[in-house]
Amino acid sequence: MPRKALPWLVVALLICVFIPWLWTIGPVLLLPYRVVLLAGFLPCMYLWLAGKVGRARAPDVLILLYCLWCPISLFAAHDAQVALQSGGIIVVETAGAYFFGRCFIRGPDQFYAMTRLLFVLVAIMLPFALVETVTNSNVSLAFFSKFFPVHVEAIKEPRWGLRRVQGVFEHPILFGVSCGAIFALVHLVLGGETSATKRWFATLTVLLTAGLSLSSGPLTAIIAQVSLVFWNWLLAKDAKRWQYLWILSLSMYGFIALASNQSVFEFLLTHFSFEPASAYYRVLIWRFGSESVLNHPFFGVGFGRWDRPEWMPPSIDMYWLYHAILFGIPAGIFMMGSFLTMVAVVAFTKETDERRLRYRTAYLIMMMGYFLVGWTVHFWNATYVLFLFLLGSGSWLLDDVANTGPRAARRRGLNRSARTRGSTNHDERSGPDHGLRATTNGAERNPKER
Repeated sequence: MPRKALPWLVVALLICVFIPWLWTIGPVLLLPYRVVLLAGFLPCMYLWLAGKVGRARAPDVLILLYCLWCPISLFAAHDAQVALQSGGIIVVETAGAYFFGRCFIRGPDQFYAMTRLLFVLVAIMLPFALVETVTNSNVSLAFFSKFFPVHVEAIKEPRWGLRRVQGVFEHPILFGVSCGAIFALVHLVLGGETSATKRWFATLTVLLTAGLSLSSGPLTAIIAQVSLVFWNWLLAKDAKRWQYLWILSLSMYGFIALASNQSVFEFLLTHFSFEPASAYYRVLIWRFGSESVLNHPFFGVGFGRWDRPEWMPPSIDMYWLYHAILFGIPAGIFMMGSFLTMVAVVAFTKETDERRLRYRTAYLIMMMGYFLVGWTVHFWNATYVLFLFLLGSGSWLLDDVANTGPRAARRRGLNRSARTRGSTNHDERSGPDHGLRATTNGAERNPKER
């Protein structure tokens, strides 16, 4: 089957995510991926407003509300200049990245091509990551720095006798999150259409590359994806396998809540971390960050100091809490709401086509990995853009259902039947009993007849 080409703007964006150059125009930091987002922003908005990429959905509206609220909160916390400059960047990186995926990934072929390109980019990173973890020399940044300024190399303490890999990102955590996010996509989307040898080679390539970050957050997300892929394979013939998983998860939650003297959230943080100090710090972020949100509920603290002890570092390693601290509870609701509504609607959409079902499973498992790691890590810059792009890239799983489901098939069959009866060349095979014209391979057969 011929595959649709990936739009060149998407190719440029995904490549630029892995380019660490820092360009500046006056006070504005113009990163390579921001240039691409600016180039595609208006075309995306036109496609969406014109209804050429399906009807508007709740996640779309929530993303736009987030982009509207952030400049308002920055204006309230600072001034018009900060609201215009920083708020503008937030709009470009948030709405731009999301609508790139929303508008330019419009079917399974483009979703496949997107996954293939991301795998190639991650695979290219592997040899450089191996050198970095053994020698502590970041050859990736060294190469790119020969042309333009790049990120500052992070301080990377050794773990298990190896160095944490930063690669082309600002921190090893971001390297692990960005590379590991595509595990389920590679295994189920790419691997579902190739031999077992190639599937496992590609899967292990992603695992090894992302694992070299040696960060508990990304590794936890990867383990979660591996577990969900295994569960899906183990109970592949049981249609209720995900209901069983929900029951098991809720039972475990209840057991931890009753048996532990910590909250479930604190229990998971302290027991799934390489360093107890790092886990304890994240517990403090949750405690003091939540208090800061309640103290500044409407507009947040902007880029000012959030409410915490004097001795506590300023970083907020918790993506899902970050937005509410800086921009207020409305921003936190809009961001979390856009994620949850997209994932929920995709999850509860009825699907019969095997390929689409496999792609949907891969997308949901990927998003679950992002959801889990977002409680221990903050996504920023290229990692943030990649996350929102991938979030929007699953919207075609909703739009196409209306055009490919059993009801649509019957409508198409009835329309063809009506046209056939009005034609002088009547073909009895396209009558209402069949609903579709005859084909040699049955590709157009009604899903109920398969």
